Amino acid sequence: MKKSIFARWRASFLTGLLIVLPGVITLAVVKWFFGTVASFTDTLLFFLPYFLDPKLIYENGDSGAMFWHWSLLAFLVAVGSVTAIGVLARYYIGKRLIAWADNLMLRVPVLNKIYGTIKQVDGAFTSGKKSSFKTVVLVEYPREGIYSVGFITSEQAEEVEQKTGKKCVCIFIPTTPIPTGGFLIIVPEDQVIKLDISVADGFKYIISIGAISQEQIHPHRQK
Repeated sequence: MKKSIFARWRASFLTGLLIVLPGVITLAVVKWFFGTVASFTDTLLFFLPYFLDPKLIYENGDSGAMFWHWSLLAFLVAVGSVTAIGVLARYYIGKRLIAWADNLMLRVPVLNKIYGTIKQVDGAFTSGKKSSFKTVVLVEYPREGIYSVGFITSEQAEEVEQKTGKKCVCIFIPTTPIPTGGFLIIVPEDQVIKLDISVADGFKYIISIGAISQEQIHPHRQK
């Protein structure tokens, strides 16, 4: 039976959508990321209104969002500044200045709580410790019989083990398809299923909502 015009159009549209959608989503993420970063980095060019007409700087001609080329320049200035700080941190004077700024932030009420917590989290990911997202696992979450993909973040939960009498591990369960949030759960070690995939592949699996790399997952019970 010959397909109707609508059926042929629908098939062509869905095929085109599958081809175009990854590129559209990628560009949307890049635009969102650039816009978010620009809202902070644009402040680095605070001096521009003193030298140029605001109409040449801001989209609305007075204040607010800058034209994209100024935002790009501000982003490059930020990258250069961060790089300079990284170079400076290699030398004694730079280390002393960074330590001074660090101590100053830790002494400011309210800010010290936020800053201290962020430093601890940052240290967990940059210190090179094996406990930071080192293994992709399956756990029965949110209930028995339903499995979720997660990452072991720590194998040290002394107080929990003392209270439960079991060897436990800390596991981060990210949300999908954007794994910027999630849940921390503590699971007995013998209830964890390790997966033979890398952390990068684990994130790809989550971001794709399970649509890719399924053939690479071969769970085996942790001994």
